[in-house]
Amino acid sequence: MSTTALVAFAVAALLLTITPGLDTMMLLRMVLGGGRRAGVVGGFGTTLGCVVWGAASIAGLTALLIASRFAYEVVRYAGAAYLLWLGGSALYKSVRRRQLDEPVEVERTTPTRALRIGFITNLLNPKIGVFYLSLLPQFLPTTGGTTSWAVLLVGIHVLIGQVWQLCVVWLAGRAVLVLNRPAVRRFMERATASVLVAFGLKIALESGARG
Repeated sequence: MSTTALVAFAVAALLLTITPGLDTMMLLRMVLGGGRRAGVVGGFGTTLGCVVWGAASIAGLTALLIASRFAYEVVRYAGAAYLLWLGGSALYKSVRRRQLDEPVEVERTTPTRALRIGFITNLLNPKIGVFYLSLLPQFLPTTGGTTSWAVLLVGIHVLIGQVWQLCVVWLAGRAVLVLNRPAVRRFMERATASVLVAFGLKIALESGARG
């Protein structure tokens, strides 16, 4: 495998990682509800989910999942239901607090809860497995053993993702004084919860195309 291919993969992984998406919204909610510590631990949870998918891809398990439409759909709908539950329950509590004229407060996020949410969210996202199966083969050598190179590429992607998440958590922590203002906090709580619901609906209603 050439250095050029390695750099090209790193650039592709970086661009995909820094594109705002579900993980970014999850981290913002974690920092709002539990501070930087919850955000950092939650980031480790999402990274752990990527590690599981990467290991499954290298072992060939994800290929079996992609080959089985039923298995893929089960994981997809489970992930959608989880996101809808997270976002929907947060929106419901926000509306109830407003009706009861209670103080603005994002649901408390402990490090343990952040780790669980981050891990489960990525574990129930089959698109990560599809990403590995579709992208990794393009950067693997055509001859010789490929397992060690696949491990290296997954490791690069995981490392880039973890560093980026730490940056997001640090920036969110720096902005905590602004984010904790009642009006801003109310907006952020509803915005991030709405994004979770939107992602859940998108996953549930997509055509189910794989790859």
